[in-house]
Amino acid sequence: MSSVFRAPTVESHSALWHDDVVLIQPLMPKAVGRKQCEEGFARLFRHIPDLHATVKRWAAVEPDVVFIEFTLAGTFGGRPIEWDAVDRFVLRDGLALERISYFDSLPLAIEMALRPRGWRQLATAGFRPQLSRLR
Repeated sequence: MSSVFRAPTVESHSALWHDDVVLIQPLMPKAVGRKQCEEGFARLFRHIPDLHATVKRWAAVEPDVVFIEFTLAGTFGGRPIEWDAVDRFVLRDGLALERISYFDSLPLAIEMALRPRGWRQLATAGFRPQLSRLR
């Protein structure tokens, strides 16, 4: 499981998801179902190809609810970028049925906006930041 965070791929993440998975996170649209989630992660890895996570701690608060606190890091616009996040997973049959990621997206969005070298990459991938996570 730790390799999923240290050297993530679309395939390694997808293997952890239930077919009906729902992913909700700042700056990206809500993704429903394995295909949308795989497409979302593929776009993310195109923007930040070396993206990886360092897990700080985790807790299972119920048999089917897990929280993971971590730092995401990679390269965007030719320079390192990183941010802290906490994900809450709801599991079914040992697979992620729902994942909500919590982090302050404003500093990350500003940091990305200040890197003109990354703008073309975002524009050509159709990046449209989601400023609200309202369902």
